[in-house]
Amino acid sequence: MAMAMLAGAAMLAAPAAAAEVVGFTSPSGNIGCVLTDDSVRCDIAARDWAPPPRPASCPDFTDYGQGLTLGPTGPANFVCAGDTALNSGPALPYGQYQAGGGMSCNSEPSGIRCSNSDGHGFTISRQAYTLF
Repeated sequence: MAMAMLAGAAMLAAPAAAAEVVGFTSPSGNIGCVLTDDSVRCDIAARDWAPPPRPASCPDFTDYGQGLTLGPTGPANFVCAGDTALNSGPALPYGQYQAGGGMSCNSEPSGIRCSNSDGHGFTISRQAYTLF
């Protein structure tokens, strides 16, 4: 019993690992993204498309459709949130990528493309979006 208490105390004393957060912006500045160990989210300032209708699960006091989000597994979804990922970091040059937590995002002249280890993901640009 004393060993279990000691092991528990040692575990409590160990520092928690901080999740890495990486912010980046498209070279045009129109798209801002935040990549963590749990998700990637990209928001867009100006777009020529409209998101699908707001789901009932998204409260009226939040914004909806301003961006897309993706976890390490599963499909991408539209953002329902009151904050923004715009202006979250330096420009990610075309042809470069950011990766972490089983997800990666590529900066392309046609927009930002993010995918996860399941092969799901999204593309986002001023002209269009895709969910795959």
